[in-house]
Amino acid sequence: MSAGAGSGERSPRILVIGTGDTKADELDFMRAKVAEAGGVPLMLDVSVLGDPPYLPEHDKHAVAAAAGTTIPAIVASGDENSAMTLMAEGAARLTKRLHDAGEIDGFIALGGTMGTDLALDVALALPLGVPKFVVSTIAYSHLLPPERIATDLMMILWAGGLYGLNSTCRSALSQACGAVVGAARVGRKPDVDRPVVGISSLGKSCLTYMVDLKPALDKRGYETVIFHTTGMGGRALEAIAEQRGFAAVMDFSLQELANHLSDSVVTSGADRLENAGRAGVPQIVAPGAIDMVDIPAWQPVPERFADRPYHAHNRLLGSVTSDAQGRRAIARAIGAKLALARGPTAFILPTGGIQQWDQEGEPLHEPDALQAFVEEMRRSVPGNVALHEISGHINSAAFVDKALSIFDAWVTEGIVPPGVTRGAASA
Repeated sequence: MSAGAGSGERSPRILVIGTGDTKADELDFMRAKVAEAGGVPLMLDVSVLGDPPYLPEHDKHAVAAAAGTTIPAIVASGDENSAMTLMAEGAARLTKRLHDAGEIDGFIALGGTMGTDLALDVALALPLGVPKFVVSTIAYSHLLPPERIATDLMMILWAGGLYGLNSTCRSALSQACGAVVGAARVGRKPDVDRPVVGISSLGKSCLTYMVDLKPALDKRGYETVIFHTTGMGGRALEAIAEQRGFAAVMDFSLQELANHLSDSVVTSGADRLENAGRAGVPQIVAPGAIDMVDIPAWQPVPERFADRPYHAHNRLLGSVTSDAQGRRAIARAIGAKLALARGPTAFILPTGGIQQWDQEGEPLHEPDALQAFVEEMRRSVPGNVALHEISGHINSAAFVDKALSIFDAWVTEGIVPPGVTRGAASA
């Protein structure tokens, strides 16, 4: 008996995605495991040249039609890359259509690089809170660009995943199937009862403004969602902002932007600091930790940073600092991104420092390089952005006070909706 049977609870319907012509054994095993876990498997076939030995609920012709084309046209498109790109477009559109119609509660996809490429598009087509699971031979690989990873994507390595089923492969596939069914059954989609403010930060040891800022916003009746800017945190902030999921954004930790410009692997993608502005979401921005470039602590410091101050945060993460020239380039990049904003935007420039370890007596203290950034930033703030300069440090009370004064003024002016107290929200 499936989970929830006899209790009125509907069994979660899971879309199982893969190329049935080449991976039929694995996909059929997954179908059985989804059912065994209490879900209802629905097969979506993304084969191009062949056909699966089973009858899928959604065949390859339906996928092609969703992309506005046909399988013969896809076969004739040129090569395997163009063919799978078209199938990815169709699979993403069809999956979204099924979700919007209430016909699926989550999906699981199987693939190597081809199938993973397709599955990433499918995941991005669905909103936050819909279970998305990818079984991949390149799970967690640096081949996956941050901007293509959905904010709540779950992955597991398709261990032993070539040339049919084996005990190692079955273990990975069964775990994945149980996980996606469980997530669909007990997961909670975001249930917003107060205006949400998205805030970026970098942990209490580096940026401490959240200690005072969060309770102040809570008291004003806002839900604060804080994103740790170590790559995927900033990606999540950007994705939700793009969907206008915030009443306002306080983007105070921009280290991922500096990382991206310095070719660090700790990046959120090329569009960091762009999506809230493009979506017209009111945003207050500050340059938290832009002087630091993250590097894996378990690798040698890159030669180009060999003479720069270095801070080991832990055994995973270390940081070097940009020189004055690099910081000027970062300031110009921030200004260019702020110029894209279509909504109210303010920039707070703390001339006393922008992260914990740049203060006097700390290992990353470089006052001349900080001054170079401040001077360039003053010139780079575009005309559509209100510049607010404070003499204090970003971790000072003066910074929090300035951020709250801008925010409160926007509430008074109707730019940001008023907060809702918990009593009013539950009434």
